[in-house]
Parts: sequence; structure tokens; C-alpha cells
Amino acid sequence: MTHRPTIHGTRHAISAGHYLATSAGFSILEAGGNAIDAGVAAGIALGVLIPDLVNFAGVAPILIRLADGTTETIAGLGWWPKSIPADLFMRQHGGKIPDGVLRTVVPSAPDAWITALRRHGTMRFSDVAASAIRFAAEGFAVYPFLERSIGGRVAEYARWPSNAAVYLPNGRAPKTGEKFVQTDLARTIQYMADQDKAAGPDRLAGLDAARNAFYKGDIARAIVRFQEQEGGYLSMDDMAEYSSPIEPVVRRRWRGHDLLTCGAWCQGPALQQALALVEHVGIDALAHNSADYLHRIVECLNLSMADREYYFGDPRFTDVPVDYLLDPATIARRAAALRDDRAFRKMPPPLDAADRAMVASGAEMPGVEADTSYCCVVDRWGNAFSATPSDGSWNSPVVPGLGIVPSGRGSQSRPDPRHPAGVAPGKRPRLTPNPAMLVTETGGVMPFGTPGGDVQIQAMLQVLLNVMHFGMDVQTAIEAPRVASYSFPSSFAPFDYFPGRLAIEGRIDQATRDDLAARGHSIQDWPDWTGLAGAVEVILTDPITGLMGAGADPRRPAYAMAI
Repeated sequence: MTHRPTIHGTRHAISAGHYLATSAGFSILEAGGNAIDAGVAAGIALGVLIPDLVNFAGVAPILIRLADGTTETIAGLGWWPKSIPADLFMRQHGGKIPDGVLRTVVPSAPDAWITALRRHGTMRFSDVAASAIRFAAEGFAVYPFLERSIGGRVAEYARWPSNAAVYLPNGRAPKTGEKFVQTDLARTIQYMADQDKAAGPDRLAGLDAARNAFYKGDIARAIVRFQEQEGGYLSMDDMAEYSSPIEPVVRRRWRGHDLLTCGAWCQGPALQQALALVEHVGIDALAHNSADYLHRIVECLNLSMADREYYFGDPRFTDVPVDYLLDPATIARRAAALRDDRAFRKMPPPLDAADRAMVASGAEMPGVEADTSYCCVVDRWGNAFSATPSDGSWNSPVVPGLGIVPSGRGSQSRPDPRHPAGVAPGKRPRLTPNPAMLVTETGGVMPFGTPGGDVQIQAMLQVLLNVMHFGMDVQTAIEAPRVASYSFPSSFAPFDYFPGRLAIEGRIDQATRDDLAARGHSIQDWPDWTGLAGAVEVILTDPITGLMGAGADPRRPAYAMAI
């Protein structure tokens, strides 16, 4: 029994982190748009509908597979301003990255969305942004997750008058059922849409005009002026020169399927490594969510997250040995450290003494930073779209009059430039959002992803195995109880580290918890259902039946539609 059914269709399907974003993308599909058009519409809408965790001026990593098998990623992640000193945070801020404009990197999401439309879409920016503009201008109903999120950060939002004006209307956090309106944000997106229309009948010229309005025109000038006023480093040159790189997918074979992820500028390859480790140690004889099964899954994740810490960073600045880490010989050596009777308890050391060892010190209390949303689409032609837009709105100021927070993703860089993910001018932080896709051995496709910071690949791995190993339908796989390890440094400042900690949803029985504790895991009890376990969305197509099934996670206001 599940809270919702798997939604099946034969024509097209979409699943997104908010039901109105799903509706926005579905309307584009019904109007004749393809998966890229619909995915961009849903992604832009998420920046309005989940304004605490996704920002229109944030990040938007995208993974696309076209019907002909062509694959690519659009690395929608901005880089540090060119003028920022690499040692700024070590020298002036005690080795910490403070809240505010100093954590700002170039906003990348608008460019990423427009790049996707330019390369593979069929519609104009004004077409796909129409729903988002309406949701911002006319408002939408506050839902419980949004009330709790803003309500838990009232002090943070109150630090800047421009944030309080948007997120604390009437001097308090909005309540469930109230209307949430973002007039300035509606005006900002509408201005880009107007520039698109003013460019004339040529679609590509319109896309260029919309993009230039944000990166070279009045919007850029307002962003930079405010950044300078607040002591930031972002410049007009940084804005004008930004372009989301087009990069190949990381592809690895698994049981006849192909798993596709983005590169090591995000944590995508860590999902590849964790899956390879699970396959090496074996789970065939283990019952779903038994102590033996969960222990092996968690320890494989701990190994892959340790290597993420030792190696991952912007590949343009850091030599990230992805092929070495995913080589079967390396996987075998790494897996040899796993013991079925004992948890690691702390971050496993690197394979070789010469490897980097940037192990953080312990901390007493969690500093979990919720983030992100997700959307995926498959259209009638077989194109598939997977994207994980993100960026919060409580740790940096809203630009007055624009209703946006330029990407604060600098919080995912390390203050020490010597770290693989350390700060450097023009360098990208190491991103947690990581859209993925599985191409099945029968020729089907399964885009999937989730919010959740460091929990993302953990939730994605568990749902992937639920579907492809245990044979669950996608909704059952999504709703099954999950666990998450925190036994490695967090990706978010201040990079807390909780050796041995394992969080477990309450639907997993006490005997299993006791068994895991006896192996050395420090158990943290979660409720039966929690958004901290992620909110996985999945679409799975089956060429044999001609059906596609879509699922969405009830842990957050995500919904799926198909026809």
C-alpha cells in the first residue's frame, strides 16, 4: 500500500517538487512542447513555488538525453567572482564563509534554462516562464513544508529588510493556506519575457534578448550595484562573461543498464561509486531494509562520500580522478575495508598515503541545511530531462526591487584554497544538486533525483535499488523508508562532521535499529516520514509495454502527472 499510485501514461510524464510546477510543465507538454520545454517551465516555476529552497537566480544543473541517444549535461553552476581573493575567508573571516553577499557566485540558473531551450527546446522563454510569472504575481497557497521552513528561520530572514519584506509579510512567517505573493520576482521574470517578445519572431533572438536582460542589462546592473553596496565582489564582467558549460555525462554500466550523472563539479560520480561498491560487496541474498542490507549500503555510501571529500572539486582547477575512482580495481580495493560486523565509525582514510586527507573535526550538534528541489520529464518522442534547481533565500540578501537572491552557492566551497573544493577566483564550488538518469537494458529511460544536500545520492541510491534490484514500482520505491549517514564533513558551511551518525526513518523496526547500533552506528531517530530523507521524483519508461510510470515523494509537496 502506498499513499499515492504510480501514475501511468503512454504519451508523456512529468514529476516535480511542487504540484503547480508539475502542472506548469504538463501544460507545456499538452501544448506540443517537448521534455526540455516542459522541464524548463517546471524548473523556473520551482524558483517561485519553493522560494525558501530554490531561487530563480540560483543554480540549475541539468542532464538531458535526447530520443536519438545523445546525452549531455548543462553545468548550471556559477563561479566565484574574478576579483575575490582566494585567501579572503582564511585571512579575514577566521576560516569561515559568512552569511551575506561574500558567499555569492555568479547566478547560473537563468542561463542554464535558456541554454537548454536554445539547444534542444522548441518554445520561447516567454512561453515557458508564463506559469511562473503568474504564480509570483497572483500568488499561491502556503503549504505546511513552506510554513515550517520559513518559520524555522525567522531570525535569519529578518536580518535584511529586503528578505523580511518578501518572506515575513505582516512581520511574521506566512501560515499554511495564506496566499504568498512575490511581486518583485514576477516583475523581474516578466521583464525578461518582454525582452524576448520585443526581439521579434525569431525564437533564438528572443532567447538571447531574455538572457541579455539578466546578464548584461538592467537586472545585471541592479544586482551588481547592490552587491557592491553590501561589500561583495560580483562585477558586470562576471555577469556578462558567464555561460553554463556543456559537458559530457559520466556513464557507467551496471547490470546491463547505463547510469548517467553529471561530473565531479557536483557529487554525481559519488553515486556511481557507491553503486559500484554495492555491486562489488553484493546484496543479492539480503532482505530489503534488513540490518545486513542497510549496513552494506551505508558503508558503501560512507566510502564514496569519503572520496568525494578527498578528491572532488571543479575539474577545471582540480585534478579529479573519476576514472581511477570508478575503476573496478579501485572499487575492489576500496570495498576491502568494509566489514559486515562493524561500522567505520569515522570517515574511512584514503586508499593511498599520498592521497589528500582533509578530514574535518567532530561537532556536537547537526547543522543540516535543507536545500533544492527537482523535476524530470519524458515526452512522447522519447526525450528525457532531469534537473535539480536550488539555492536558499535566508543566508544572503534579496536584491531590492528584483525579488531574487543571487546564488549563495559559495557556501559549498571550502574556505581553505588548498582543499580540492577550496575558494579561487573563477572556480566553481562543489555542488550537491546532481540530476541523474538510468538508461535501461531494454531501451527505457529513468530520470530521477531529489533535494536534500548530502542526503541526495543516499536517497537516490536507495530508490534506484528499490526499483531495479527489488522490483518495486516507482511510487512504492519512493515511499519505502530510508536512512542517511552523516559520517563525513557536510557540504555546507560550517562543514559539520558527525562520525558514525546514521539517521533512520521510524518505519524501520526497532530490532533493525538495535542491530545497526550494535555494529557501531550512532542511531538518530527520524519520524516515520521526513523531508530530511529527501523527496525523490522518478519517471520510468518501458518500451516493451509502451507505458511510462511516474512517481513523486509525499515527504514534500511533489506530484507526478502522465497521460
